[in-house]
Amino acid sequence: MISYLKGKILLKDSDYIILETNGVGYKVFVPEALYMQLKEGQEQVEMFCALQVRKEETIELYGLPSFEALKLFEVFRDVSGIGPKAAMVLASLGKPENTTKAIEQRNTAYFQGIKGIGEKKIQKIILELTGKLGNFTGEKRVSSGDETVDSLVSLGFSRAEAKDALSRLPVEIADPEQKIKEALKLLGRH
Repeated sequence: MISYLKGKILLKDSDYIILETNGVGYKVFVPEALYMQLKEGQEQVEMFCALQVRKEETIELYGLPSFEALKLFEVFRDVSGIGPKAAMVLASLGKPENTTKAIEQRNTAYFQGIKGIGEKKIQKIILELTGKLGNFTGEKRVSSGDETVDSLVSLGFSRAEAKDALSRLPVEIADPEQKIKEALKLLGRH
């Protein structure tokens, strides 16, 4: 899974950039605030990325300005009805600690004016995430300890879908590869 890129901006288009890294150009969708800071030809651009597989046909990269924003992207992506572009916008609204604070304080005004996300969707996000975010400041990434969940997420499933499918597997299945295969069978059924 691609989680970090560093390189030169070859091209800027309406909502994405082409980032050249070691001779390979990556199309990376970026939030508007980050897009406005970047310039064609700019060297040594760094960004954290989320790779999303959609409908088993399309692979897209979403670039975020920090690791904390990437973690927030993953949290928002797990909310049902939130797609990767909306998750990217939500995760990059401001400092991650301000976004988590707004959710914990149920501050719907913080999220006003986001294109494509109305009041009801904002309320749903706040309801689903209140009390579940923890601290996003100064926290080092701790591995979930379960590569099977991470593998399923990298294939485009939400963390909640992956955990649900894995929880329905027989306890006898211990091999991570076998777990992933069996979970994919369950996930393919709905």
